[in-house]
Amino acid sequence: MPSETFSSPTSIPPVATAQSALPEARRRVGMWWLLAAQVLFVLAVAVAGYATGALGETITLHTTPIDPRDLNYGDHLNLSYSISQIPGGLWKGGALPRRKQAVYVVLEPQQDRYEAVAVYSQEPAVPAGQVVLRGWVNDVFRRSMRLRYGFEKYYVPAEVGRKLKPKQLLRVQVSIAPWGQARIKQVDILPSPKQAKAPL
Repeated sequence: MPSETFSSPTSIPPVATAQSALPEARRRVGMWWLLAAQVLFVLAVAVAGYATGALGETITLHTTPIDPRDLNYGDHLNLSYSISQIPGGLWKGGALPRRKQAVYVVLEPQQDRYEAVAVYSQEPAVPAGQVVLRGWVNDVFRRSMRLRYGFEKYYVPAEVGRKLKPKQLLRVQVSIAPWGQARIKQVDILPSPKQAKAPL
């Protein structure tokens, strides 16, 4: 009978240490990039907020009556403005806007505050004395539309919250940057005839 020949098992060479360390090094580099991106984002937000306050044009708005009971659920008030509910006759576009659509509200001073005089689907050129504030459509009704502007929440310190009364009106100073971003600069409690102005 022919003799059987058995070959010795083939040995598997060990994986090089450098090759096994490569994925770990890439993962660490990726984590550093992610951390750097987060830091840059925070810095960009802070710089944009500062630039908006420093370079923006300041306008004065009035809120509709607020409900101090909002503070029972946190330290922020939900603000609604006199320009939040826009009459449908101010719409200058063709078809009515859709929900979440960006719109451009033309404001002009009336007595001690700015009020809306027109709403466009594209940013218009306006004469001196008027400003354009970008908003977004929340709801569209038969004769009006409800807009939001991105500065409806306002932090209220506890000691100030105690001064607020039901149906309180507020005067809000808003800074509008040349690139369209807007932020609250100051909020004042509108005085009753027997009150002096109390800054928040």
